[in-house]
Amino acid sequence: MTSLTNKNTSRSQKRVGLVLPNTPAYSETFFRNKILGLQQHGYRVILFVNNPKAKREYLNCKTVTAPHLQGKFWVVWWRSFLLLLQAVFIRTRKSVRLYQLNQQDGVGFVENIKSVLSNQFLLGYHLDWLHFGFGTMALGRENIAKVLGAKMAVSFRGFDIGIYPIKYPNCYNLLFRKVDKIHVISDDLTNLLYKKGLSKNVKISKITPAIDTDFFVSNAKLENAVLQLTTIARLHWKKGLEYTVEALAMLKKQNIPFHYAVLGDGEEKERLQFAIHQLGLTEQVSLLGKLPPEEVKRELETTDVYLQYSIQEGFCNAVLEAQAMGLLCIVSNAEGLSENVLDGQTGFVVPKQNPKLLFEKLLEVMHLSESEKETIKKQAVQRVREEFHLEKQQREFLKFYET
Repeated sequence: MTSLTNKNTSRSQKRVGLVLPNTPAYSETFFRNKILGLQQHGYRVILFVNNPKAKREYLNCKTVTAPHLQGKFWVVWWRSFLLLLQAVFIRTRKSVRLYQLNQQDGVGFVENIKSVLSNQFLLGYHLDWLHFGFGTMALGRENIAKVLGAKMAVSFRGFDIGIYPIKYPNCYNLLFRKVDKIHVISDDLTNLLYKKGLSKNVKISKITPAIDTDFFVSNAKLENAVLQLTTIARLHWKKGLEYTVEALAMLKKQNIPFHYAVLGDGEEKERLQFAIHQLGLTEQVSLLGKLPPEEVKRELETTDVYLQYSIQEGFCNAVLEAQAMGLLCIVSNAEGLSENVLDGQTGFVVPKQNPKLLFEKLLEVMHLSESEKETIKKQAVQRVREEFHLEKQQREFLKFYET
């Protein structure tokens, strides 16, 4: 791997506006690494975030926050009035242009006025690219890039295209006609976009997640008396954790001793706790909550088998981290997971939503010879280090904005 060098002197500074729900948390390495890579190569990155309480600067990026138009009536009215003054007297031309473009798309008067006011925070900047970090964030903002004279890019994740359109069919029809370039993290997401109506004339670039392969490395020699299993996941239904514990209940019926640690938090915690209780796994399963990277690494160092039996998954950094640490990984065939793990080569892929098949795969993996296990572990480590390192991801984003 070669390190990236600063190229400020070789390129006039390009400006990329990145639209996100909030400034990335420390654990959200995808956006952090992307921003740092662009900055190292002379790009100016401006963050536009929905959270009005976000810090005004992040990784040397200016952070621009969306107006907060909720709460008491008089507060919302006053803020709306100030935005109206901006639209009329400061950003007149852009505001009128946005209104006209929205009108051409059939947006009604009231919704159009709301759009012009709520998007004032995006209209005050000159950009080369306006990049929406999630597909859903571009909805209702399909004309902003054109008003700014910028190209529009959109990143689609698993939820954006695999779940959201189920509730809101055809929600991306307008966006598909306006977007200049799309970023996805797996081939399965590309296929889903085409199924939802995206023209094949729109350019799609696949840039997978990447990890710090110098940090996620382990030379630990495991001597666990009890099989140690781990999953890192938000506690959400799409992560398939209930199916996972159902499979583990079958493992318990075979009198196989094990311990399963789940790292992460979320809105489904109570439901998962109840499922664990019902299945009689209270002594075998620990919900450890959200942990910092150093503690995550320590947990992985004591793990025999990593499980990611998701119902829907764009790609999953945690599986890359587990493979880089030399763990045996069993994942579902949800979207990008079957690209993340090569079945039988760097781990094992099991059809989703079938606890019996997951249980059977666990038994199969447990009975592999030590040489077979070592071969798969080495192949996983090598592939992650060669194909999913940060420098590669950063180079691909540079190419994304240059073509």
